Amino acid sequence: MPSQPSQRIEEEQLLAEWAEVQAAQADPSRFKPLYERYYERIFRYLLRRSEDESITADLCSQVFLKALRRLGQYQYRGLPFSAWLFRIAANELKLFYRQNKRRRVVSADLSIYGELADEPEEMTAQEQAEREAELRRVLSRLKPGELNLIEMRFFEQRPFAEIAAILDVSEATAKMRTYRLLGRLKTQLSTLKRP
Repeated sequence: MPSQPSQRIEEEQLLAEWAEVQAAQADPSRFKPLYERYYERIFRYLLRRSEDESITADLCSQVFLKALRRLGQYQYRGLPFSAWLFRIAANELKLFYRQNKRRRVVSADLSIYGELADEPEEMTAQEQAEREAELRRVLSRLKPGELNLIEMRFFEQRPFAEIAAILDVSEATAKMRTYRLLGRLKTQLSTLKRP
């Protein structure tokens, strides 16, 4: 069965990106196009999790420094180079929070409450605010890895293949972890509902 046009375009983009990575692996001075393409996305990813631009800038610098140093270890596996960068960013963030004994920030659009809690979309503004406060409380109790999974899947709308690459697990494992976590969240949110 022939590939669909959008799938072929995506494959061609991945191969073109891989060529850029190979060029940078051969000559580190050619890393700049990759840096310029992904800096803003990595910065936003980190900023949503720290809510501090100064910390984010430092973390982002560390991500790209580590990426440049480890570029020779990168191998193309059919996923965007950005998945590898996001995995480095996630690890830098975990390291930062562990070293500084700070609590992870939940900075996200909480309008997904209805999707997580299986509630009707129509709520008053006060009900919406109460539900979002409940969701924020439930999310604040998650382990950092669990929160990261929820953020990537529901707040950032990442596909499971990319989440799997970032977490360095199989796609099936990423799906299983997400759905189990989603089930737990729904249970916790249903126990918080008011009569």
